[in-house]
Amino acid sequence: MNAHARDLADGFDLEHLTPEFYADPYPTYRALRETEPVKRMRNGSYFLTRYDDLVTAYKNTKAYSSDKKKEFFPKYGDTPLYEHHTTSLVFNDPPSHTRVRRLIMGALSPRAIAEMEGDLIRLVDTLLDRIAAKQEFELIEDFASAIPVEVIGNLLDVPHEERGPLRDWSLAILGALEPVVSPEAAARGNKAVTDFLVYLDTLVARRRAKPGDPARDVLTRLIQGEENGERLTEKELLHNCVFLLNAGHETTTNLIGNGLVALLHHPEQKQRLIDHPDLIKTAVEEMLRYESSNQLGNRMITEPVELGGIAMPAGTPVTLCIGAANRDPAQFPDPETFDISRTPNRHLAFATGAHQCAGMALARLEGAIAVSRFLARFPRYALDSEPVRGGRVRFRGFLSVPCRVG
Repeated sequence: MNAHARDLADGFDLEHLTPEFYADPYPTYRALRETEPVKRMRNGSYFLTRYDDLVTAYKNTKAYSSDKKKEFFPKYGDTPLYEHHTTSLVFNDPPSHTRVRRLIMGALSPRAIAEMEGDLIRLVDTLLDRIAAKQEFELIEDFASAIPVEVIGNLLDVPHEERGPLRDWSLAILGALEPVVSPEAAARGNKAVTDFLVYLDTLVARRRAKPGDPARDVLTRLIQGEENGERLTEKELLHNCVFLLNAGHETTTNLIGNGLVALLHHPEQKQRLIDHPDLIKTAVEEMLRYESSNQLGNRMITEPVELGGIAMPAGTPVTLCIGAANRDPAQFPDPETFDISRTPNRHLAFATGAHQCAGMALARLEGAIAVSRFLARFPRYALDSEPVRGGRVRFRGFLSVPCRVG
């Protein structure tokens, strides 16, 4: 361990991150993994960077709670953001989590996802036609972010003319999950939750009056509940619709954007995928591992535990660093290498255990169709100028990637 790496680990503070870290967090993650894999932060929480430690936390939902009521109240106070983030699927424990997840998964069955493929191909091809017509394009706005907004909009059957605000609402709400939230970011997030709920109120009222097919319309399924009569409360229903739109949108945008930029930075892998399009499935898995869309998770310890020889009492918050775990050499040989044929590839981009991403099959399908058809159409695409990162640590993606067709 060289002196620079030791300095990176010693100086790491999640609440005071440097521009260099935002640009490339992986040297810091590596330094932490090698010197302080269970690092105590100034606020008393712990930051975990080893693959096996994350799996332990994911699998033990009893000792490592996802419930955020205690942790988020000091951060948000009694606000729409607090209500949203403590009601949505991802920040709850079983049995509440299990009940909501089962309802959502019922509408994301393998058959339902397979039936989306035709529409998804048509959507991607339409976007590619528009790009071809103008030669110079913005990879995120014109392509990566346009795909999941339509897919999730279709899942909830949001009318096309009403989808305009969805991306901005999503960015504002998820932006407020950063370790440090400015008053301006909090205000934007709270306004977005409020506006989103007002909109969903009218959408739900229309759907109650005229239900869709619960086999493919997630909103109708959530409204109608299970056959045994189990239903969500109105608050659970609305906030989990917000969660679905946000989770399905931001992470898939990042997968497509990060993946296509990674290929540009690794031209030999890009050419390999062009020559062997059948590698697209393992390529998407490697994109998810190498530049995880979601880099951080959080848990609250509910009973005394020990990790890496460090005892932690109940009430200790822990941060799970997915971005670091996905480059842990104990799990991934040569982890800093981008290899589109890597197998096995048991990355944690979708977490694991009870909280494994409910929409991961859909995200994989979106990523595979988007990247493969983009490459087939524009094999010589290139950057027009330097990409701009989103400036966030929890969700890693680009705000802007100016490109040309080539």
